[in-house]
Amino acid sequence: MPAKRYRVTLSSEERQQLEKLVSTGRRVAQTLTHARILLQADEAQGIRRSDAEISERLGVNHATVERTRQALVEEGLHAALYRKPRSRPGHVKFDGQKEAQLLAVACSPAPEGHQRWTLQLLADKLVELHVFESISPETVRQVLKKRTQAVAEAAVVHPAGVHCRVCLCDGGCVGSLPAAGESATAAGVYG
Repeated sequence: MPAKRYRVTLSSEERQQLEKLVSTGRRVAQTLTHARILLQADEAQGIRRSDAEISERLGVNHATVERTRQALVEEGLHAALYRKPRSRPGHVKFDGQKEAQLLAVACSPAPEGHQRWTLQLLADKLVELHVFESISPETVRQVLKKRTQAVAEAAVVHPAGVHCRVCLCDGGCVGSLPAAGESATAAGVYG
């Protein structure tokens, strides 16, 4: 067996804490998985298991076992068990200006040879316009979906005075909108 770079040797208090954590089972699944990894990797009990053996026993990726060992050795038990909070919000590619540029492109006529804009065409156009160095069609979809729902829910009211559904270009529906003259909050739509 090759020498491990990050060797786990738990104190008796740490082992008891992990066993209690696993036995109660009232934690985030990832935390419980990391606790089980550390218990399996503990060399203080005289048993040395390989990362491959631990990953097979627990049904996790080999890299997860290695990262959990590394976090314990370098940062301590708490870091090995719990996720680090994000240093910045997850979806920050788009700010207001970039979102406005996307909407302007999406509302413009489709490129030559195409009936309408596709997500891939929009993503490519944003790169071509140097709005982004790279952008995935999925990110474009998420921003458009968020924007379409917000606009439809806040601004569209059927003039006939009945509840209606707004159909989007992809065939999906935004939801029931209030009749004309009915307040948005009374109908369950909040700004």
